[in-house]
Amino acid sequence: MITSDVMQGWHDFFVAEAGASAALAGLLFVAISINLTRILEFWHLPTRAAEALLALLSVLVVATFALIPGQSQRAYGAEVGATGLVIWTAQAFALARTWNASHEHARSALRALMNQLPPMPFMIGGALIFQGQAKGVYWLVPGTLLSFAAGLFGAWILLIEIQR
Repeated sequence: MITSDVMQGWHDFFVAEAGASAALAGLLFVAISINLTRILEFWHLPTRAAEALLALLSVLVVATFALIPGQSQRAYGAEVGATGLVIWTAQAFALARTWNASHEHARSALRALMNQLPPMPFMIGGALIFQGQAKGVYWLVPGTLLSFAAGLFGAWILLIEIQR
């Protein structure tokens, strides 16, 4: 865990979020594999599965980086920011690849929000942490919550809505 004043008191948060995100990603992976035949019937749903897994795995990566002992605050900020950027880029490509599959405008807007919004707090928080600003750590909370929401939204589509 980073020992700077900025990161004091966050150890339990990162341990909890690493465990929760790993468990949710594992459960999603099992649920997808159980329903794989039905998911593969729709050309765009494997990409949606990847989006949901990426959202959950982003939290695991950010929390894991925070638990590396002895690393500098600047290194952690760079890791978080890069994780957010990589996830945002992958999600943007996934969204662009399957955008035409979205039939309803309301669902399309919600999908775009669930795809693009979650990694942004990680990018902002990473940049602020890199600069030594304590408030950067607080951006990881909405990034985590939004990523969980996006993962659960994707899971709902893949496991419940697909059956309709």
